Amino acid sequence: MWIFWVFGVAWMLVGEASAVGAFSGSWEAMSPAHLHLEIREQLNRTQESACSVDCREVKQQNVSKRCSFIQNNPDCQMDGGFLNYLNGVFCVFPADLQPLAVTLYVLWLFYLFLILGVTAEKFFCPNLSAISTKLKLAHNVAGVTFLAFGNGAPDVFSAVVAFSDPRTAGLAIGALFGAGIFVTTIVAGGIAIVRPFTTASRPFLRDAIFYMVAVFLTFVALYFEKVTLAEALSYIGLYIFYVLTVVVSTWLHRRQRRENLASSAPTEPELPRDSEDGDSSSFSGGDYREEYQPLLPSEESTLQILTHSMNPLDYRKWRRKPCYWRVLKVFKLPVEVLLLLSVPVVDPDREDQNWKRPLNCLHLVTAPLVCVLTLKSGEYGLYKIQAVFPVWGVVILTGALLAVIVFCTTKNEEPPRYHIIFAFLGFLVSAMWINAAATEVVNILRTLGVIFRLSNTVLGLTLLAWGNSIGDTFSDITMARQGYPRMAFSACFGGIIFNMLVGVGLGCLLQMTNTKLVVKLDPDGLLVWILAGALGLSLLFSFLAVPAQCFHLSRGYGYCLIVYYLAFLTIALLTEFRVIRLSTFS
Repeated sequence: MWIFWVFGVAWMLVGEASAVGAFSGSWEAMSPAHLHLEIREQLNRTQESACSVDCREVKQQNVSKRCSFIQNNPDCQMDGGFLNYLNGVFCVFPADLQPLAVTLYVLWLFYLFLILGVTAEKFFCPNLSAISTKLKLAHNVAGVTFLAFGNGAPDVFSAVVAFSDPRTAGLAIGALFGAGIFVTTIVAGGIAIVRPFTTASRPFLRDAIFYMVAVFLTFVALYFEKVTLAEALSYIGLYIFYVLTVVVSTWLHRRQRRENLASSAPTEPELPRDSEDGDSSSFSGGDYREEYQPLLPSEESTLQILTHSMNPLDYRKWRRKPCYWRVLKVFKLPVEVLLLLSVPVVDPDREDQNWKRPLNCLHLVTAPLVCVLTLKSGEYGLYKIQAVFPVWGVVILTGALLAVIVFCTTKNEEPPRYHIIFAFLGFLVSAMWINAAATEVVNILRTLGVIFRLSNTVLGLTLLAWGNSIGDTFSDITMARQGYPRMAFSACFGGIIFNMLVGVGLGCLLQMTNTKLVVKLDPDGLLVWILAGALGLSLLFSFLAVPAQCFHLSRGYGYCLIVYYLAFLTIALLTEFRVIRLSTFS
């Protein structure tokens, strides 16, 4: 991640420097006449930008003028992504078929959420786990750093993409706040209903306090409608302080347990029971362990290894699974095959560390190719060197050369000493896939907001928040059903702290350059304040109610949280459709 961040900042700085250099060179070469013409052009551009209309006003135009309105209005332009969804719905599809276009967009949105989930669960998280194992990190440190990043990758990348454009910054705020209130009410309440339990006091108080501080920082940023460099760094600094607090509190907790071993009695099965003792790594990501295993324990040829490793389907598992699982697997298969071909996965728990010699050599060609073709929507990959040879061609030739060298110097039976490099490569490529999918998600949501005249905030707190949180919901509630409610409840707070602090902090830092040290925010009126206030109240309610119950989470507490979320969602939707309004925000 640090390498990816450094490259991103370097590209922004180079682009900024070249733009400044080009401007200064043209200024020196201008004659007075040229200068006068340039000033007039600048004034015309300023007037045009001042006259730009909110893109959501497109429905008020005549049907014949909607396409030109979308194409000529600066507010309707999409900077990133592979597809122009606004142009598709208003220029490609006839007006009578716009409902069909919207239906296809919604189906594509759901499939993008599926892509995000598969990439994070099967490829991103396992490689992060392998990296943390190789670095010999403690379980608690890995849980609040690498594994938290793996579980929150869709949220963080969606926030980073949304913060890249002031018009969609509200989408990031809505998604982070919406996911926060969803997880702390629906997910936490569901855990308490499924299996009432007594939570660990110190981890709960610690996580609740840190999350309330993070929400307060975001509340202040919304109030002043900007995030400065100092504020962005404070988000990252607070997260680092949170990690250090987890490490110190874990050391103190273990020391106390050793001193009072006789009086301690476990109430749950012998697994890490709270965020001080461990993490949810066992539940945070799946792998293809069954799929990778050959059916017969015989020595396979190189071609057999390649074909088996490219097959994500275990036929024995397919026969014993229910029908709904098979249907979902059919939709996952194209994504899994594409990811298997481009993303290496290292599993340190296996004897061969998931070393697949022919497939890993193929990854040396496909993985860098995916990186250059997904970075900036293929802008760098399609660039031609000296206007002759494309960058993607250079990447293929270089990767093929490396693949031949690795293939000739390794064996099928044992991984090379540098096999861990493939984990870093898999981490980078899966991050690029997640970033590309997150960009398309943000663009589709913005398009739906234009079509239905919805604010980015309400789209963020509903569709984006639900889509990114649905996986955590099922995994945490399943974990509680299996007898580990403490671990599931700890995961609720640990993940959203990472998403809020790193999502806002990193998202804003990546948009700052040496000449622009402020990221502007444009809150969507009353709805943002209802969202922030509802999240703050839910945290305050839990912070007071849980200690009042001696840290026992009963079914009554769970039902209260769910009713609270339904009431909040009703008020938010009524505010969005202007049933509830205040004259101050009109």
